Amino acid sequence: MKKRYLILMLIILSLVSVFLGAKSINIIDILHGDKDALHLMAVSRFPRLISILMAGSGMSICGLIMQQISQNKFVSPTTGATINSAQLGIVIAMVLVPGATTMQKASIAFVFALAGTFIFMTFLKNLKVKNVIFVPLVGIMFGSIIGSITTYIGYEFDIMQNVGSWMQGNFSMILKGNYELLYLAIPLMIIAVLYAHKFTVAGMGEDFATNLGLDYNKIVNLGLVIVSIVTVCVVITAGQIPYIGLIVPNIVSLYKGDNVHENIWDTVLFGAIFVLVCDIFARIIIYPYELSVGLTVGVIGSAIFLYLILRRKSYAS
Repeated sequence: MKKRYLILMLIILSLVSVFLGAKSINIIDILHGDKDALHLMAVSRFPRLISILMAGSGMSICGLIMQQISQNKFVSPTTGATINSAQLGIVIAMVLVPGATTMQKASIAFVFALAGTFIFMTFLKNLKVKNVIFVPLVGIMFGSIIGSITTYIGYEFDIMQNVGSWMQGNFSMILKGNYELLYLAIPLMIIAVLYAHKFTVAGMGEDFATNLGLDYNKIVNLGLVIVSIVTVCVVITAGQIPYIGLIVPNIVSLYKGDNVHENIWDTVLFGAIFVLVCDIFARIIIYPYELSVGLTVGVIGSAIFLYLILRRKSYAS
């Protein structure tokens, strides 16, 4: 699919998103300078749209990076325990630093997300069986253990209600003033684009990359830092949104191949479009109420994930 079609889809869906909601707003209100409409746009609709776009594109890039450095198409922040580790870090921050600021929570969550991802990568490096399906299953099991610890701490310290807000992705509470942390993802995505060639080489294996003169460990560590920071920003702002980093890079690779430099922009655009579609669907299915976007992404994403697994098996046979 050509980029101009993706850009056109992104623009159309973005317009649908900003004019969709419990309170009806139309273009005439905006053109006439209606103060209530402009205020709603500035305080709620535009922050929500920006958050959706940043979450979709950021998590898609994270998945692309993790799949390259792990050499496994089914590894992502969801199946590599990054999201679960970030959630644990947020809970630890709430317990150790009552009344912690968003940045304090993000800093502690980053440490946990990075540590959890490193542990998973260490597991991966030492696995004797590196089957394409077995590896993400290990990550899911590891993430489930971390998630259980998070839930236990939540109940133990009576903060489960707060913990629940990070367990399920939701953009309905995004307002001006509580989403700006996502802007940290912008320079990190730029770095990912600039290092796209090196991530591609790293995906060919440590020995091959080293022979080509690449500092393999440096690139892998850089990739994991980018993944951890972007994941933390998304989780703190919107909660857990599963499968984006898993399925979007796979879908793009079906028609663009596995060269990170060639498909990274398609991944960014397609990731934003995918989350936009899921969010719009979540808002209209029981209108004027809305479902959690984590639920719609989870249902659609799990179906696509199953398709990708069956497709890979059919090609392997």
